[in-house]
Amino acid sequence: MPLAIFDLDNTLLNGDSDYLWGQFLVELGVVDGVHFERENERYYRDYREGCLDIMAFLAFSLRPLAENPRAQLDAWHRRFMAEKIEPLITAAAQQLVERHRNAGDTLLIITATNAFVTAPIAARFGIPHLIATEPERAGDAFTGRVAGTPSFREGKVTRLQDWLEAQQMTLDSACFYSDSHNDLPLLERVAHPIAVDPDDTLAEHAQRHAWPIISLRDECSAPPGRHP
Repeated sequence: MPLAIFDLDNTLLNGDSDYLWGQFLVELGVVDGVHFERENERYYRDYREGCLDIMAFLAFSLRPLAENPRAQLDAWHRRFMAEKIEPLITAAAQQLVERHRNAGDTLLIITATNAFVTAPIAARFGIPHLIATEPERAGDAFTGRVAGTPSFREGKVTRLQDWLEAQQMTLDSACFYSDSHNDLPLLERVAHPIAVDPDDTLAEHAQRHAWPIISLRDECSAPPGRHP
């Protein structure tokens, strides 16, 4: 079966779940609000500009997972899904996923955002396969460290190749939907790269290479959590 690969943040979602989870923790008052919000903004800006130090960011973003009990984190995440994520899911994004599902394609989300944040979102879309940055665990608790290779930039290619080998699949006829120039290493590997509401760098690259450019934003929908 052909493989349909989706980036998550600002692609299937009309916003960034990683950034919004950080802001949600600030709203809950469970992190140092002023410092955490400033750093969250700085790392998000670095990501958009293509200069993110992924390991420094993960040391920052995974720390709250290690500082709070898993049951409490799960309760917060249920609120996060209802209050922050549901408004980011557009009809167009759901229709795209269903079109690939009805075609019999294998559905996969690949994202740099950690699996604690993203696994329930993948489940919400009914997408059975997820490659995400994996937080290290000790039993049921998080350590605040990363397990294995973060699925970011070239790391997405590495993680996907490992997954393909385990699934005994190839990228033949695969498509990949993404909004970000950070995903160019993987976009350039697949048979059918598709730019989704792309940033300026990706839009220029897509136009130069005659890649399809589409939008998954519902008409008149606001982009909560997305910064210019």
